[in-house]
Amino acid sequence: MQYRKEIRLRDGHQCLLRSASASDAEEILVNFNKTHGETEYLLSYPDEKNFTIGEEADFLQNKECSPSEAEICAIVDGRIVGTAGVDAIGLREKIRHRASSGISIEKDYWGLGIGRALMTACIECAKQAGYSQLELEAVSDNERAIGLYRSLGFLEYGRNPRGFRTRDSQWQELVLMRLELD
Repeated sequence: MQYRKEIRLRDGHQCLLRSASASDAEEILVNFNKTHGETEYLLSYPDEKNFTIGEEADFLQNKECSPSEAEICAIVDGRIVGTAGVDAIGLREKIRHRASSGISIEKDYWGLGIGRALMTACIECAKQAGYSQLELEAVSDNERAIGLYRSLGFLEYGRNPRGFRTRDSQWQELVLMRLELD
């Protein structure tokens, strides 16, 4: 799915939001390792993504060509500082109306409006793809993210008290959220 939009961040910098392409593979892997090493709020640790640059390029190419899924990158000063995606929950008739979304942003860029812009882009892409529900999970301690999602209209529909287990054996509760798009 194709997406492109320029925004001005709270600090005055320009940020380009655009569909990631195969040529971004290496930089997106670097960004993944950085963002996933900076917080315990994301799904995985940096060493758990074992994609080669070629495999990541194929993944991004498939997203770019897909009519129903998207991978969007946020670029500031010519560098990818965040990513977000829209993924089908499944293709079966009873669930093909649902998509999931997630975002990650380098810590140095938190609080500038990139998260809101990326999530808004995901909502736009999900609507364009014809989904009627966008879903996500957030660690309950991540109050800023949950506040952002609520401000965009997401509603909590449940909690999983043992959703994540960190490497130091701590449980993290996940807040399940959804946004009706129709």
